[in-house]
Amino acid sequence: MPDRGGGPTGPRIRAGRPSRRVRTLLVTLGVLAALAMAFTMFAGFWTDWLWYRSVHYSSVFTTTLWTKIGLFFVFGVLMALAVGFNIWLAHRLRPPLSAMSMEQQSLDRYRMGIAPYKTWLLLAVTALVGLIAGASAASQWRTWLMWVNGVSFHQKDPQFHRDVSFYAFDLPWYRFLLAFGFATAILSLIAAGLTHYLYGGLRVTSPGSRASAAATGHLSVLLGIFVSLKAIAYWLDRYGLAVKSSDFKTTGNWTGLRYVDANAYLPAKTILFFIAVICALLFFATLWRRTWQLPVIGFGLMVLSAVLIGGLYPAIVQKFQVQPNEQAKEAPYVQKNLTATREAYGIDHTKVSEYSGRSSTDDKTKLRDQVGQTASIRIMDPNVVSPTFQQLQQIRNYYGFPKNLDVDRYTTKDGKEQDTVLGLRELNLDGIPKNNWINDHFRYTHGYGVVAAKGTESDDKGRPVFTEKNLPSKGDLGTYQQQVYYGEKTTTYSIVGGPQKEIDYSDDEGEKTTSYTGRSGVNLDNPLNRAAYAVSFNEPQILYSGAIGKGSRILYNRTPKDRVESVAPWLTIDGDAYPAVVDGRIQWIVDAYTTSNGYPYASRTTLGDTTADSLTATNDSRAVVAQQNQVNYIRNSVKATVDAYTGDVKLYQWDAADPVLKTWMKAFPHTVKPRADISPELMAHLRYPQDLFKVQRELLTRYHVTNAQTFLSGSEVWQVPDDPSNDSRDSVPPYYLSMKMPDQKQQVFSLTTTFTPNGRDNLSAFMAVDSDPRASDYGKIRILKLPTSTTVDGPKQVQSQFNSEPSIAETISLLSRGHSQVEYGNLLTVPLDGGLLYAEPVYVRGGTLKYPLLRKVLVTYEGRTAFEDTLDEALDKVFGVKGSEPPSTGTTEPPASTSPTVRQALEDAQKAYDAGQEALKSGPDWDAYAKAQKDLQDALRKAEDAQSKADKPRTSGD
Repeated sequence: MPDRGGGPTGPRIRAGRPSRRVRTLLVTLGVLAALAMAFTMFAGFWTDWLWYRSVHYSSVFTTTLWTKIGLFFVFGVLMALAVGFNIWLAHRLRPPLSAMSMEQQSLDRYRMGIAPYKTWLLLAVTALVGLIAGASAASQWRTWLMWVNGVSFHQKDPQFHRDVSFYAFDLPWYRFLLAFGFATAILSLIAAGLTHYLYGGLRVTSPGSRASAAATGHLSVLLGIFVSLKAIAYWLDRYGLAVKSSDFKTTGNWTGLRYVDANAYLPAKTILFFIAVICALLFFATLWRRTWQLPVIGFGLMVLSAVLIGGLYPAIVQKFQVQPNEQAKEAPYVQKNLTATREAYGIDHTKVSEYSGRSSTDDKTKLRDQVGQTASIRIMDPNVVSPTFQQLQQIRNYYGFPKNLDVDRYTTKDGKEQDTVLGLRELNLDGIPKNNWINDHFRYTHGYGVVAAKGTESDDKGRPVFTEKNLPSKGDLGTYQQQVYYGEKTTTYSIVGGPQKEIDYSDDEGEKTTSYTGRSGVNLDNPLNRAAYAVSFNEPQILYSGAIGKGSRILYNRTPKDRVESVAPWLTIDGDAYPAVVDGRIQWIVDAYTTSNGYPYASRTTLGDTTADSLTATNDSRAVVAQQNQVNYIRNSVKATVDAYTGDVKLYQWDAADPVLKTWMKAFPHTVKPRADISPELMAHLRYPQDLFKVQRELLTRYHVTNAQTFLSGSEVWQVPDDPSNDSRDSVPPYYLSMKMPDQKQQVFSLTTTFTPNGRDNLSAFMAVDSDPRASDYGKIRILKLPTSTTVDGPKQVQSQFNSEPSIAETISLLSRGHSQVEYGNLLTVPLDGGLLYAEPVYVRGGTLKYPLLRKVLVTYEGRTAFEDTLDEALDKVFGVKGSEPPSTGTTEPPASTSPTVRQALEDAQKAYDAGQEALKSGPDWDAYAKAQKDLQDALRKAEDAQSKADKPRTSGD
């Protein structure tokens, strides 16, 4: 019988080897996995291309893509060829016979092991280093485009007299080439050295010569190339001193040459350059001399020189020449830094005026009347009243307002411009009655309408005076396209235009449906497109859902800042995109900056640090894009718009003189429209951007000084005060309001801030910039500098005085009893007749009333303080006279709602709240207050129940 155990007469079973069926299955799975990975990569590429084509910026995609591909292949091939050639050359120069030694006998095993695979191993090594080098080079696409398209600044640095473009556009590319050269030389040297060692050209323990003549010559040439590159590095380092950052104990962060740089490091770099050239020639000479003696001596001399000349000598100069008389030695270089920094940040034309801080007149009537002429004091704080907008104008739970509203200018019916607080009623997916894929992406797709209120008024109940309200929105803004498909809160994709109807808005008659008619987004008629988006969004239903049909389009990348950043990746985007009604459409306006890190002598700043304040600390969406970027040149060179309905992105050239923008416009032609294309209606809503202003104010804490000696002494260093309205250590944000500075004849929409001395709380200066582009002085920065011989209260001190005033403290304590919460609004500072007027709205969230209402206004002027129900009453009390203008209070209708029951319940709630406040004032009468609180809770409960019933969807078919 046959041996079943696999003996000599039985079949032999090959243990551990898979069967043919298993191998076929594994190969199939491997192929499918490879195809899946390939399609995933293709899907990302394809959807990006489709998106750029949909927004008509396909040239940005193709230019960026081809630039990356070109850099990848050019530098990847160069690195692969260099390393591969040196491996091949080392193998070719191997000695014909290896020395008989234990070392070589051990290496023989490796040589024999790799012999059959030499070609494949060479290809693998060169491919790996080529891929790494290519990927690194592809990431330098911005550096390449700026170098090849760079234009002149027509301005030279004060040390080397090179055009600034050399430092901004050329030097970064040269440094990349140098770094690539070093990497190539080092990898080639390592690869060649290992190959020579493997094949006996280099020996460690074998008897006789340690290196063959061929290996000596080959490695010497590579070392000579490395040292030559070091010589080039020394030469470029000379220019790098003009953009080098360092810490300077008297001024902090410093960029540019100091005394020790100009008189020690600069000559040292020049000397080291010549030493490196000589050392490189000695290495090259080894091809003929076949000895390492002279090159090694030369290399040692170069290292020793680098330590002595490049390190020790500058330290001696700093210790014995600079420190004994630092201010005199450093003053000329500080002056260069002052001039360059002010030019690079656009603060060189800042007007600094002395301001007494004390009123020049005792005429109280005149002062009272001047208030309305000097400023439109805004008592509606856009950073506080968003919940009020939400409660009174949300209408439906699936709408929402941003956490921080915006301030703009709009013309009233009588033709006057007024500061207006506004926000869009955007889609809020968290408020959808029932979340599912159809509801989230097909039915609830957009917000609806603008809600706006007067910035300088409230009604008699402390509510905003709405100039645009209800659903659909109606008011002073006229007729416009109200659907909001693109907004700050719209972070998910929607599929529109197909068989599934969208919910437009709801009123007393029920839900109104619509179907998107714009040409935005990407068409999903193509099965390939559907498959690509199904993979990219990890949503298989996109591929087979019946809700997608002819005409369906997918909208994504929908926030204004993301869209602008995508179509212009070379721009830095301001943190605050704001909406405006322009030519019958809602347009998001986005400020964008061109920046550089290579402006000689200009001090650097980190955008995330200098633009941080109390608003960005609580709202990440207000933070500048690219926060970690270090820059020392910035311009607001582009104004961008994003249509809230179509998503169309338009870039307008704002700073026609900016060489960085000109460079990018050469790299990406036809992407930026000329400034002349900005319509007058759009121009009326443009403004000076906040993030640029915050960067400039941070620099001006030190660079308001123009004298080098004063700058070095540090005696006039300022700081941006902390926000006095909260207990955080975050900087106070700048505020928009219409006002006039002492040298102006009429109010101008402005952006303002205050400064305090370093480490103190009294006021040192007030700063404002004209923010209306229609004004002749748009962008002009004015600083009112207060005297140092006397003290003027700063924002924190004023806030402390408010809180410590016995009568005010008692009233605030009463307002905050029970479950009520007091919230302070923006503390506005207004220069008035030599003095400074402070005004701050005070809001109360009462009990279960979840939104703040304006209850009091704090005003102070030269030590006189008032805490009254309205701004006019507070001003009258401060100045002791009644203003000649009528009180700035208005009336408003009850909150809009589709349900009369809701409206009635909210009115009852307001009456109960008012009764509670009256009870607090009279006595206080705690019994009456308790009854009012109970009535308030009952009314709010009725309102909530009625609103929930009204919010229930009236149609089915989700």
